[in-house]
Amino acid sequence: MDNVDSMNMEMEKILLHLEKERGLDFRGYRSSMIARRISQRVSATACRDLVSYLSYLREHPAELDDLVDALTINVSRFFRNPLMFEYVASEILPRALQERHERGENSFRVWSAGCSFGEEAYSAAILIHEILEREDLPMDVHIFATDIDQNALIRAGNAVYPFEAIKDVKYGLLKRYFTPVRGDEWKTSNTGEDAFQLKQEIRDAVSFSPYDMLHRNTFAPPESVFGSFDMVFCRNLLIYFNLEYQDAILEKLYRSLSPKGYLILGETEVPTSRYQRYFVKVNACCHVYQKA
Repeated sequence: MDNVDSMNMEMEKILLHLEKERGLDFRGYRSSMIARRISQRVSATACRDLVSYLSYLREHPAELDDLVDALTINVSRFFRNPLMFEYVASEILPRALQERHERGENSFRVWSAGCSFGEEAYSAAILIHEILEREDLPMDVHIFATDIDQNALIRAGNAVYPFEAIKDVKYGLLKRYFTPVRGDEWKTSNTGEDAFQLKQEIRDAVSFSPYDMLHRNTFAPPESVFGSFDMVFCRNLLIYFNLEYQDAILEKLYRSLSPKGYLILGETEVPTSRYQRYFVKVNACCHVYQKA
């Protein structure tokens, strides 16, 4: 057995241990990313190699949380990819909300899959709130946001963000929906760093819960009860998985969408060849798809 095969075997043991202890399956993630991030934890714990790191994991259960943090990619900000959000705000959401209203349906359901610290889900909540108020549409909005990283979900629920996370927010929306964490100025008094908290009316529109996109027995977050989402955001998640797991996730997304519901992927993501006929791209410049 060569060194590469040996390393792969040890990484497999680590991932199996993680799945057993936390119920999270990372084996479908791209192997290069997994290897790089596990190596970071090996160095951080001063372990000699993967074998000693597995022993360390077994002896120090708290390290499992640090490993999950390393393996999950929590990089986001409000209105990330402003072009996509502008298109959704000006073309997709007004039409979708109006159509539901005309059919006598008074609820609109959204799922933010892999929500990280909540910026994406809250961005959608802000846009929908703006449209409903402008058009005077009575509509119950239910936004479900999920992630496998429970520490990220706690931060999302607190809804306090540094300037880096809100730098793409238009000034009018910033003034309307965010407040400084302390004091009357935008600058926080004791750290010198910008920090803003989202106002309660938007926070109340979003429900956060842990959910593994590779869970085999469900096609939607249990908290949503039945799925049937009018819009699903699943951005910059597929790129971390191999094709087999991408197919599994796309099947889940397809089943969770209501008829003619919208799927929004990341800038470099497209449905796999197996699922291209199940989603129709609705705009040339944005990765927004409609359920076929």
